[in-house]
This record gives sequence, C-alpha cells and structure tokens, in this order.
Amino acid sequence: MNEAANALRTPDGRYIVVRGRLWRTSNPALPEKDRERLVNELMEARRAVGVALKSGDETAEKAARAGVHAAKVALGERGPVWWDDGAPDQNRKLAKNSTYADWWATVEGPPAQ
Repeated sequence: MNEAANALRTPDGRYIVVRGRLWRTSNPALPEKDRERLVNELMEARRAVGVALKSGDETAEKAARAGVHAAKVALGERGPVWWDDGAPDQNRKLAKNSTYADWWATVEGPPAQ
C-alpha cells in the first residue's frame, strides 16, 4: 500500500508527515484529470530512473530524474508553493522543528522516558 495515501496530514493539508518529516502535498486546486496525468508522468519517470540505474546509463538517469522533478513541480510538490497566504515552505523539515511543532507534539504524544 502507498505510504503517502495513509500518511498523516498537517491541519492545513499542505504537508503529509512521513517518519516525522514534512513533505509537501500536491496542489488540491489541480483538476483531477491533470493530477492523474501528472501522477502517471511521475510514475513513468520513476520507472525510467530505475531502468537507467540498472543499466548504468548516467545520461538516461539524469533525464529521468529531470522528468521526476518536472512532474513534482507541476503537481505543486516542489518549486513555488501553491498557497498564497505568505506561509513559508517547510518541505522536508522535521515536523518538530517547524511551525507545526506544537501540533506535532500533540500527535506524537509525550516523549519516551
């Protein structure tokens, strides 16, 4: 099962939390048809990365990784943020070191003794 599909979301829906780290979600304003096409492009590019790695083709790997990046930018997971309220991008930050720290402390529970 897809880990992201079951991941915890921040209260504002901007991030999922995976192993304590924030990962930006796709832009919810994307039309479903566009989102589906972009996810398919992302998966195709990820498969191409794997093929390139197995074959040792560095040129193909670089092109495939560029495809992954382009799809993620188009989805809103990388590049400019998709919200417009001026909130900073906290992609890849540990939740405990972000502006979500207070919320994360309630989700994570008390520290182990």
